[in-house]
Amino acid sequence: MSFTYEEQIVSAINSISQDVPGLAMQKGWWDNPRNDGELLMLIVTELAEACESLRHGNPPDDKIPEFSGAEAELADACIRIFDMAAARGYRLGEAIIAKHKFNATREKMHGGKKF
Repeated sequence: MSFTYEEQIVSAINSISQDVPGLAMQKGWWDNPRNDGELLMLIVTELAEACESLRHGNPPDDKIPEFSGAEAELADACIRIFDMAAARGYRLGEAIIAKHKFNATREKMHGGKKF
């Protein structure tokens, strides 16, 4: 059975989303119940750390120096997103494909938004 490109993406994203929580649980991140606000702010924090790295010239990350600070922090943000998606039962892979298809139908810069 062969899978379409979209099915492969969905499968990979959903697989990662199912794998990430195990390590998060093992490391104590789920010892207590977590609310949506906390989970979202952990994602935002990783994005802020990526911004700080870029502000400082995007040097090699201090933990995985083969990657820049921005790369490492964006990876952390993705990991946090996968963790939240799995915890809440979100169909992240399917949602990414659907949103990407929808975005292809939108006007350039979504009708003139500045940012």
